Amino acid sequence: MVKKNNRPISPHLQIYRLPLTGIVSISHRMTGVMLSAGLVLFVYIIYAVFGGLTTYTAMQSFTSFWLVKVVYWGFVYALFFHLCHGVRHLIWDVGKSFDRDTLNRYAMIELGASLVLTLTVLLFI
Repeated sequence: MVKKNNRPISPHLQIYRLPLTGIVSISHRMTGVMLSAGLVLFVYIIYAVFGGLTTYTAMQSFTSFWLVKVVYWGFVYALFFHLCHGVRHLIWDVGKSFDRDTLNRYAMIELGASLVLTLTVLLFI
């Protein structure tokens, strides 16, 4: 005779809702990967600057494409988001702000600060 197990099952992904701090933590890891991948574009631009007129002209025509501009602005946002979350980790290293309300407030502050910093750069470029 097989005994039926009455243990609760784990919630499915469609039911479970990640908290804001979990989403921000996953986004921090993703922006770190995006920054690493974006370095390839950055190295290409540096290479083109020092490669002479022909290489520089080819780089300018490549970076004028709209999709490359979207990737560029995504890279800038990822840089500022990663920076703001890093500052949040420095605050945690001091041993402060571990209660739930403060965690959510700081998550919203870092999202807003990274957006404001990105838009500020957009105004100057």
